Amino acid sequence: MSKVEIYDPAMCCSTGVCGPGVDPELLRVSAMLNVLESEGKKILRYGLSEDPMAFVMSKTVNDLILNEGVEVLPVTLVDGEVKKKKGYPSNTELATWVGLSEEELLKLVVKAQMASVINN
Repeated sequence: MSKVEIYDPAMCCSTGVCGPGVDPELLRVSAMLNVLESEGKKILRYGLSEDPMAFVMSKTVNDLILNEGVEVLPVTLVDGEVKKKKGYPSNTELATWVGLSEEELLKLVVKAQMASVINN
């Protein structure tokens, strides 16, 4: 099973989905990652503000920041290999990297939404 790591730029909180002006892209990514994590997929997310040592400890990410600046963030690694820079992965990319089809991922999202409605 692949390990997906997302290195976020500095944000106000660990997910960036707080405050009065929530970025819909951050909301989408956060929701997708939560669904994948709940299915046992290996997803790690590091925030520059919350976990700066993760950026230092990853030679790949550290080198990217030194060579391209923090503007390179967010960066996504899959099994240690850079798959995306300067933007968040699409639903299709996330699904592919964890061994699902986009349709399977969307079914999981609907399932999570239904469970949330039932539990509330």
